[in-house]
Amino acid sequence: MDHDTRRKKQQVFMTELLERKIRLHAQHLYDQRGRREGLALQDWVEAESQVLENSILAPLYHRTRESNIPTENLDSTETEPVVADALAPEAGA
Repeated sequence: MDHDTRRKKQQVFMTELLERKIRLHAQHLYDQRGRREGLALQDWVEAESQVLENSILAPLYHRTRESNIPTENLDSTETEPVVADALAPEAGA
């Protein structure tokens, strides 16, 4: 495996770890709020901000998100509920 391929795989792996940490923190925020629906995107953004705030990996995370590097090993079923909740209209809106 060449150096560039190895580096890209490492970047994907680190981004996946950060996404999992953000997902867990967003779930924690949701639980803290009493599992009130309709704020998934707000939970995600807040969790992302808090997780990345002091992370030396924040620039890598932002670069990979901006360039849409695929996260090959990430199970898509893990993110589908978050995305679906974020795109669904809020109740009463």
